[in-house]
Amino acid sequence: MKNNHKLGTVLAILGIVAGILCLYFIADTYNAVIHTHFNAGDWEESNTVRIVYAVLGWLGTAAGALSVAVLWGFLHKQDWAWFWGAVAATILLLAGFFPMIPAADSGLPVPTMWVFLLAGVMWFGMLFIGGVDKKIITLTFVAGLAYVLTFIDGVAPISKFQTTFQMPTTFVENPNTFWNGMYVILQEVSWWGAAAWAMFIFAVLSKKSWAIPVGVFAASMSMLAGYPLGLHNALVEVHRFSMFLPAPLMSTGLLIYLLLPSTKKMLEAWNAQA
Repeated sequence: MKNNHKLGTVLAILGIVAGILCLYFIADTYNAVIHTHFNAGDWEESNTVRIVYAVLGWLGTAAGALSVAVLWGFLHKQDWAWFWGAVAATILLLAGFFPMIPAADSGLPVPTMWVFLLAGVMWFGMLFIGGVDKKIITLTFVAGLAYVLTFIDGVAPISKFQTTFQMPTTFVENPNTFWNGMYVILQEVSWWGAAAWAMFIFAVLSKKSWAIPVGVFAASMSMLAGYPLGLHNALVEVHRFSMFLPAPLMSTGLLIYLLLPSTKKMLEAWNAQA
């Protein structure tokens, strides 16, 4: 399957289709999800969807456009095509997965599931074409889970910021002003952490010597954002396991793994392959 340009061509076409579907499905469900949350009294969730759906729509459509360049690369038997196909698939996985959550919460259909499934086939296919070692596939797959979960940790604070915000003209003291500040800061910390996990995946696949430092940075960002949010949510707000915690817990495990000498040797061996 390695260097199979015909298969790569088919996968690139899947990426183009996934990008078009992402644009169509997010636009088609955008107002329905917003209105359903608003009518249910979750006005802050509807505002969050306004922001996050738009961001993922931009990213997913751009990934579809990138897939067009990847298609050109495979048609002209370019060595770089599989890597950029993996980049496009990584973006499409996120753009297809997250919109399913607020849509399902609203009891609405989840059409972006097709974007996610197509992106999954494309991602694994590109790695097989690139001749990526099975251990490297496993590492980048787990890092991909951390990437998605860390992004999700950056979504909920958008809602929480709105419900704890105190207008300057309000004379009633809001006891949540500290956490309101934490929400607005850690929201971006999570999203930058998610971007760092994506960069780690790309660095590993492209055999960069600086992959481990990027992974350490990504794990640290996810942990710095996820643990304060998760512990506060679990101990103070919901009094159960918090869904903020999977991202930092997984990132902690990845951080420990990346610091092991055996991991460094594995990556060095992968980087040395022709």
